[in-house]
Amino acid sequence: MRNRIKDLRAERTWTQADLAQRAGVSRQTINAIETGKFDPSLPVAFRLAKLFDLTIEEVFIDEQ
Repeated sequence: MRNRIKDLRAERTWTQADLAQRAGVSRQTINAIETGKFDPSLPVAFRLAKLFDLTIEEVFIDEQ
């Protein structure tokens, strides 16, 4: 599953650590999500989308 986390974070000039703190996860988790090595749980995906004021579908792109 692709995502727009890195671009959305960069638009806000947030570091991975900034986003991690806001989302309640580790910086390593944000890095793994951005690089596609880890798909977040549904609660984390909702928190990330809410932080960007977007829907989950606008942040995470299903490639099926």
